[in-house]
Order: sequence, then C-alpha cells, then structure tokens
Amino acid sequence: MADVSVRPARAGDVSEIARIQLETWRFGYRDVVPAAVLDALTPEVAIAAWREAVTSPPSPKHRVLVAVEQDRVVGFAAIAAADDGLADNGLAEGADAQHTALVGPLLVEPRWGRRGHASRLMAATVDSLRQDGVVHALVWIPEADTASREFLVGAGWALDGMARALDTGAGELREVRLHTTLPG
Repeated sequence: MADVSVRPARAGDVSEIARIQLETWRFGYRDVVPAAVLDALTPEVAIAAWREAVTSPPSPKHRVLVAVEQDRVVGFAAIAAADDGLADNGLAEGADAQHTALVGPLLVEPRWGRRGHASRLMAATVDSLRQDGVVHALVWIPEADTASREFLVGAGWALDGMARALDTGAGELREVRLHTTLPG
C-alpha cells in the first residue's frame, strides 16, 4: 500500500502546487479554456498567486491542502471564505455567508489520478470546513468539465442552477456552480 495523506500546504509546496495547476489545466482544459489563456499562465504568475494563498491567506478560513504520495505533492485543494464570490451570484438555498465556503480548485496531477487522491482531498476539505462551522459549500467549474462534475456529483454535490460567463480576454468561459450541505 502506498504512503498517502492530505495535509495543509506549506511554503515549500508552492512550486509544486503551481506546476500541478499549470500541467493539469493544460492537459484537462485544453478543449475548455481558450488557448491564449492557458498560454498566458506562466509558472511565475502561478507561483506568486499560490505563495500568497499558502503563506498569507486573507483569513483563517482560507487554506490550501495538498495530497501527498510518499514524499511527493500530487494534488491540492483550495478553500475560500464565502464572501469571495457570492456577492454577485447569491447563496445556495437555505445558506448564509457565515456558514458557507467556496471550494476550488481541487486538482490532482493526471499521472497520479485514479489512486484516491481526489477523494482524500475532498474528505479533508469537508473535515476542514466542518471544523470552521461551515454548513454549505459551493464550487464553480467550467461547464464543459464533465469529469469534475461527475466526481462532485458522485461525492454528493449537485448543480444548483447558477451559471456565469467569464470574459477571459480570449473568449468566454462558462462555469456552472455546484453545492452541497456538509454532513453534521
């Protein structure tokens, strides 16, 4: 059995998190996200953004978790406070901002897929949210990302009817929102 775990991200993980994001998006989203957008994502930009998220999160409810196999970071998940994206899009029915969080991205490097890392990341994310008193969680994914949607639905998430169109500067990216109520 492989030595696998999920833990909070550390400053030393930032380069791997950025690399995983870039490689995963370029592999999994090449037919979803405009090529110019993917080409503009440089390691330097990604590293700077993830360094900030890991070492100086804007609140205690913001965090990054990493999936590890042996001593290698193979995936990650980010958690944000609800106010980071709800103002224009509303809350799930019965939810309030204080008890709601945003999840995403949740990515596992493709070559490490099908080993349970995404499920472990999701379980650790839910545990972390519950410790913060979160009752409702939301996630935005590209509408064309059927693999992520199937994974989330299989984990108990559901589409909630919300959609948005993001202007990427190189075309429109449509996203759909899923939600879940966390088990008590």
